[in-house]
Amino acid sequence: MSEGSDHILLVDDDRQLLSLLADYLRAGGLRVTTAETVAQARQRLADHRIDLLVLDVMLPGEDGLSLCRDLRAGAVTPIPILMLTARSEEADRVLGLEMGADDYLTKPFATRELLARIRAVLRRTRMLPPNMQPLQQAHELQFGDWRLDTTARHLLDSAGTLVSLTGGEYRLLRVLLEHPQRVLNRDQLLNLTQGRDADPFDRSIDLLVSRLRQRLRDDSREPRYIKTVRNEGYVFCADVRAAGTPL
Repeated sequence: MSEGSDHILLVDDDRQLLSLLADYLRAGGLRVTTAETVAQARQRLADHRIDLLVLDVMLPGEDGLSLCRDLRAGAVTPIPILMLTARSEEADRVLGLEMGADDYLTKPFATRELLARIRAVLRRTRMLPPNMQPLQQAHELQFGDWRLDTTARHLLDSAGTLVSLTGGEYRLLRVLLEHPQRVLNRDQLLNLTQGRDADPFDRSIDLLVSRLRQRLRDDSREPRYIKTVRNEGYVFCADVRAAGTPL
């Protein structure tokens, strides 16, 4: 394993599972650091440069959702987070996505699926989805009172104030800005932003849209930016242009 391998922080209180997963991920070419509690995880994050956090929801003492929330609060370039949840805990999965998790995996799961999800999340944080053909390719996109710097991944309002976005929010906004005036259904948005297909009960895109509307101060009843198209999906209804070009 090379020094340039991606560094994963794996957090779970099941010591046997933690050891098994760590060995498997290391065999897959990743650097792995482990923690069994949130307190340990915070220390590991302070001591190491971590590229992705695999975080169990149910932990002794402070739970994984609390750590996820804290990491997302005020973070300009947040660490990607893949949440692990029990299959019966749908509310935790929804809450994890609302707090900014990039993806989730339900227990029990195959180790190869975990490795595939980790690689997919890392890939999404570093490059545009391979099947997306963007309309706009400028480094800075302007719409309404907002500008999105696609190099720094910064969202700026009309006063130049930085508005923090999670990784999922940034990817969704970028997809919408690069496909304006085009209705995209949930399956398309999930594939473009997360590289996977939706299941019948997957609400992750709806949650991301809701959070993104809050960031943009967009009223869903009278939207300026993201409009819901009933039984079809969503459309970005504002004009999008390279920053500095006339309307």
